[in-house]
Amino acid sequence: MVAGPNEPGSADHPQGRDLARAALDAARQRAAARGTEPGYRKPGRAGKGGSRQNPRRRRWSGPGVDERDPQPLGRLASRMATQMGWGEQLANGQVFGQWVRLVGEEVAEHAQPVALKDGELTVRASSTAWATQLRLLQRQLLAKIAKGVGHGVVKRMRIQGPTAPSWRKGPRHVPGRGPRDTYG
Repeated sequence: MVAGPNEPGSADHPQGRDLARAALDAARQRAAARGTEPGYRKPGRAGKGGSRQNPRRRRWSGPGVDERDPQPLGRLASRMATQMGWGEQLANGQVFGQWVRLVGEEVAEHAQPVALKDGELTVRASSTAWATQLRLLQRQLLAKIAKGVGHGVVKRMRIQGPTAPSWRKGPRHVPGRGPRDTYG
């Protein structure tokens, strides 16, 4: 089958090697009309980016700073946390994750953070004596925490002593006071 005059592959519509040869001939004719060699460009004024090329069309990264350059992981995580609105949750997590560094080893040995909600940090002490001591040190602890994770993350502290053992044992239990009603 022979290609018609309007079909691809005919002399009017060159393909492959013929198409490349026709493009090269056209470039040579334009260069000859300008009086230069093909591929030569006149040096002109450099634009804002240092070259006349459109920066959106550039496909490589030059020696300068570019948004496509590799970024430190911490910077990317911080930008992502800001964009997603995770700042408050991360600050709350820092209080729990850095508790020993924030309050000191001695206090951290006898007190553990339990919850942080609406700026109120709940701390459980190992004994009633330590609960009393923490209440006395509360202002200093709040200042240390604010210095370590930022102001406004922890506004108040609620300090609890150790919990008493539960009398409710097993899936079935007697409602009310239970076994304590027979005491004394």
